[in-house]
Amino acid sequence: MTTPIMAVLILLVGVLTAGCAAETSPSPSASTSPSSASAEAAPPTPKASPSPSSAPAAAPVEEPAPAAVPAPEAAPATVAVAAAEPAAAPAASKYPLHSNIVSTTFWVGEIFNANLADGSQVCSTYNGQWAFQHTGINAGTTPDSASGCPGSIYGGCDGVSSGSGSSFACATEARDASNGYFPKNQPAPLENPFYLDLPYDDINDSVAFQQRCQVIPWAAADNAATGGDHCADGSYSYMKNHWVQMTGPNGNVCYGQIEDAGPSSGSEYHDANYVFGAADARPANADFSADGTQGAGMDVSPALNGCLGFAELDGSGDHVSWRFVDRSAVPAGPWLNVETTSGVS
Repeated sequence: MTTPIMAVLILLVGVLTAGCAAETSPSPSASTSPSSASAEAAPPTPKASPSPSSAPAAAPVEEPAPAAVPAPEAAPATVAVAAAEPAAAPAASKYPLHSNIVSTTFWVGEIFNANLADGSQVCSTYNGQWAFQHTGINAGTTPDSASGCPGSIYGGCDGVSSGSGSSFACATEARDASNGYFPKNQPAPLENPFYLDLPYDDINDSVAFQQRCQVIPWAAADNAATGGDHCADGSYSYMKNHWVQMTGPNGNVCYGQIEDAGPSSGSEYHDANYVFGAADARPANADFSADGTQGAGMDVSPALNGCLGFAELDGSGDHVSWRFVDRSAVPAGPWLNVETTSGVS
């Protein structure tokens, strides 16, 4: 019995030894055959591997993080700003610049020379009742026998008034930004205190009237906007109320509306070469200037005198650069507090 039992025990020991050898065999295989191990492990890699190569697989989680949606939201804001900036620039630059032009100062109600037909600002070339419509003040009527502005209501003054009747006087005054360059000694004006003139009268000067629709750059657009051809209409002005951009001695850029015609040496109220030309010509007028190289080419109001930083309150030595602008190109400023819209009267 002992021998068979021993034989059985020997067989059992052999079986157990073989089983242990079978369980420990994968370890040496993985270490000596890595390529095989990689091949076997490849299928689960996209799910379990944290390596950088698997990062794109996590795109569904990371795509919202870069915020693909906000990018389109920011784009419209950029486009809106870009569209708003050029809106005024083309309107300002499509008209030629007139540089280093002598400008004097004039004002509503001023009597420059009572012996001249155009020596009073009680009326303007476009408005027989300019002083009254600008201020609303009626201190009497200029006699029909008067050289300047016969039949016009006087008393309105864009400055400091004194006297009455034939002794009425209207002096200018310094203006500053404290009240938007508005009058300091008169009621608030009913029309724009930022006014000016240029030597082109497209109503009363026969040459200017005849050629105006050929030389005034905005005449065709004005006809289209108003729905009628006014070229032959003697009661319609393309110049009145149009806007002008000016840069003064102090570097300020200010804006004003055309409300009269001048300055002029007698009859030069059709100076198209200077007013509309692109060659920066000097004015045909040779007077009213302290600059020996040129005559005055513009008159500006007291408000513009202050805004542009003129050295003289009522002189003839200040220079400006100017160009026409369309109404759409006029920026916010004190020149828009009261805008003149009245036509020829």
